[in-house]
Amino acid sequence: MSGVLDRIEDIAGRGAAYLVLLDPDTKSPSENASLAGLAEEAGADVVLVGGSLSLSGRCGDTVAAVKAAVSIPVVIFPGNAGFVSEGADAVLFLSLVSGRNPQFLIGEHVLAAPAIRRMGLETIPTAYMLVDGGATTSVEFMSNTRPVPRDKPDIAMVHALAGQYLGMKLVFMDAGSGARRHVPEEMVTAVARYIDVPLMVGGGIRDPRSASALVRAGARLVVTGEVVERTGDASLLAEFAAAVHEG
Repeated sequence: MSGVLDRIEDIAGRGAAYLVLLDPDTKSPSENASLAGLAEEAGADVVLVGGSLSLSGRCGDTVAAVKAAVSIPVVIFPGNAGFVSEGADAVLFLSLVSGRNPQFLIGEHVLAAPAIRRMGLETIPTAYMLVDGGATTSVEFMSNTRPVPRDKPDIAMVHALAGQYLGMKLVFMDAGSGARRHVPEEMVTAVARYIDVPLMVGGGIRDPRSASALVRAGARLVVTGEVVERTGDASLLAEFAAAVHEG
């Protein structure tokens, strides 16, 4: 069986992939497992588990419950080294390249690396970039970094390219959970045309039409989280999946 990154690159090469993000802090492991099952039935390609904080300490239990509920890849989206959990198919090895805080450029990675090695997790090196979504988000506050201004696509372009040249396999532009607006389509297009690795976009995506527009703009992976957790609506999940796949 090919690795998770191979699978993602294959889907991205043919169109776009739909990823659903589940936060262990907002729902119990069993509740998140149920959501993951609905997401898979609706057509999601990957389940992400993680967030900015780990108040509950339930990431490992959530990963185990979700893995038991779905056959699609389960990938950790770590806010810090404490999210690394055994049993996942892979972990996004995120480096916050849009910031200048060494803790999230390399510090958390050093702490996480031995555990990742012991657990045998596949790592997916990812250039992570915060983009202004019109509100101060948890990730902005916790990382102590400033997001890329919405009207500065050139700043996003050069940071994404630097991440690619550092060997990152994906670029993830995130407006953050609770963002009032998603990453601007014009910025997505500018970055997608400037790099040679798949572009992931998340944060502030509240309706399928927006997801479709981001795919048309150049996103090859689209992530939704808060809207799924809030509604738990199977039909909405299916609409998102269709919008991304057909976008």
